[in-house]
This record gives sequence, C-alpha cells and structure tokens, in this order.
Amino acid sequence: MPVPKRRQSKSRRDLRRTQDALAVPTWTTCGQCGEACRPHHICEKCGFYKGKKIVESKKV
Repeated sequence: MPVPKRRQSKSRRDLRRTQDALAVPTWTTCGQCGEACRPHHICEKCGFYKGKKIVESKKV
C-alpha cells in the first residue's frame, strides 16, 4: 500500500477540506405570486416560470 513520502501542510489539507462544507440552498421570490421559490425552478404555488404558465397549480 502506498505511503506518502512527505507530510502535507495544513494549508493544503485545509484547501482540500473547503469543498466539504454544506451549502445553504438559495431562495428567490416568484415574480407572479411573490411566494419563495428556488431560482431556475417552476413555482410550486402558481406554476409559472419566467412569466409563462407551465403547469396547473394545485387547488387547495
């Protein structure tokens, strides 16, 4: 089994570990209904995307 010849510095180790953090998902407001929705996704409440009706909204 291979063994590293030299010890990696703390800087290199930490640079590698920066990718391990979990990112908080971003939210935007829908242009039609003002409800919070994910960017580049269809609004779940009104069914609009970029000002066009894509799907019928659920009637609650």
